[in-house]
Amino acid sequence: MIRQPIVVIVGHIDHGKSSILERIKGISITKGEAGGITQSLKSYNVPFSALDKFCGPLLKNVSFKITLPGLLFLDTPGHAAFNNMRKRGGNLADIALLVVDAHQGLQEQTLESLNILRQYKTPFILVLNKVDLVDGWRTGSSGLLQTLKSQNERTQQQLDNILYTAVAKLSELGFQAERFDRINDYTNQVAIVPVSAKTGEGLPELLMVLIGLAQKYLEKSLQTEVSGPGKGTILEVKDEAGLGTFLDVVIYDGSLKTNDTIVLGTLDKPLVTKVRALFEQEKGSNTKLKSVKEVHAAAGVRVVAPDFTGVVGGMPLRVAVGPVEPVIEEVQAEIEEVVIEADQEGVIIKADTLGSLEALAVLLRQQEIPIKRAALGPISKKDIADAKAEQDPIYKIVLGFNIEPLKTEVKTICHPVIYKVIEEYVAWKLQVSKKEEMNELADMTRPCRIHILPGCVFRQSNPAVVGVRVEAGTLKTNVPLIKRDGSKAGSSKSLQLEGEPIQEADKGKEVALAIPGVIVGRQIKEDDILLSDLTEKEFIKYKQLKKYLKKDEIEVLKEIAEIKRKEQPTWGI
Repeated sequence: MIRQPIVVIVGHIDHGKSSILERIKGISITKGEAGGITQSLKSYNVPFSALDKFCGPLLKNVSFKITLPGLLFLDTPGHAAFNNMRKRGGNLADIALLVVDAHQGLQEQTLESLNILRQYKTPFILVLNKVDLVDGWRTGSSGLLQTLKSQNERTQQQLDNILYTAVAKLSELGFQAERFDRINDYTNQVAIVPVSAKTGEGLPELLMVLIGLAQKYLEKSLQTEVSGPGKGTILEVKDEAGLGTFLDVVIYDGSLKTNDTIVLGTLDKPLVTKVRALFEQEKGSNTKLKSVKEVHAAAGVRVVAPDFTGVVGGMPLRVAVGPVEPVIEEVQAEIEEVVIEADQEGVIIKADTLGSLEALAVLLRQQEIPIKRAALGPISKKDIADAKAEQDPIYKIVLGFNIEPLKTEVKTICHPVIYKVIEEYVAWKLQVSKKEEMNELADMTRPCRIHILPGCVFRQSNPAVVGVRVEAGTLKTNVPLIKRDGSKAGSSKSLQLEGEPIQEADKGKEVALAIPGVIVGRQIKEDDILLSDLTEKEFIKYKQLKKYLKKDEIEVLKEIAEIKRKEQPTWGI
């Protein structure tokens, strides 16, 4: 038997995901949500009879027989739920609708959703919403293509500009796309369907394309045993007065009944419990639930059982028929598929669900950022201690996705948008690296070139005191010096400017310099040029930190290298 495809609706906040589903379902979803934004995961079953009625004559004109029983929509808070939805072999969703505001284009969460779609190889349709807000738009009643043709030339031009801006952006990201009626090969191109959730225009065409793609390309993967043991993914774990703790679950294979023995994935080992009650959404309502004895794939269902200790969103659910041990092993194997491999050193990462944690880990790996430890839940004292114990300063941090930030003695970066976590960490890492490198520079012998001024010998020895001009770089105290022939010329013991002691003098300054261990007239003379005597190790380090050096310091480094290579040709290479 073919089950209904699981369709996830994703995209940036306020681009119209729930409004589109409202139109399809004919119910008000957002009215009951805080601020008109979807705050929790919900599933909505739309039978084929309702789809057929909504699409009108469009489905009657397709060239193949439609056998799908309907569509199961998952409405999600932006991108976050998509990360939770796993089953063996990839993403729980069979196909996705990626909703984009026609006037805002591809935003942060849109790009995030695209990355996840690519990761799980999930087919998708790009829904270009809010076309009714294009200047001059005239609402039609004869189907989308006819409505598009009836617009004035200026409006049509604006629509094409919006459409091909999206096409160009998708192309940059590696996706070939085109308007749905202009596509030659749906296997190689992403279909773009212009719609208006407000007027309903384009939605019948969107459903036609969605049903056509699912029927033609997903038929094999939608095969299921109606009475077989149920397989599902836990979307959320919730508490509610009268029900206690319960699970929102999507069953994607087989069936689930009351009194079934089920095995659930947890943070520790798989949990075995019994189904006490099942609840489905009442038809035509977004708030009322009805008690049911059995559900079949694909279905969204609320599960009540005696024990859900350690269960979190993203974990698998399996029905055990007969011996429970093989099912426990299967669940354990599936959990281990998403266990995040730890590095010897790296950042600590936390998230609210298994899927969110995995998504964060994937993006960090793409950026070649090592992960010391990954765990679920809020930031703990152990997380802080582990981060603090890291040797490298760039890893003394805790990164959190979809969890509350915490003020601690180590840096924490938490954000509900996964790309923001990565971006803020990369920016912070650059700051820390720069600070560390600047500290390294401060401890090293600075490159400098000085000129002993004629007529400015104040003492010949013990120590010699001469007037010098800093021609390049920075002259500091306790810097070993050499002449241009490579011979040693003592070191800078102390500096004075206008009779006051100073620690360093920049290019252009004229100062009195004390040099012990040399005699003016022997080792050094008036008009001599002296340079800081760098070690080979320091020189190599300076080459690595060249971006922090001034132009005149780089010139001094080249001069020092030329002097050293007269005796040792490979010096500093």
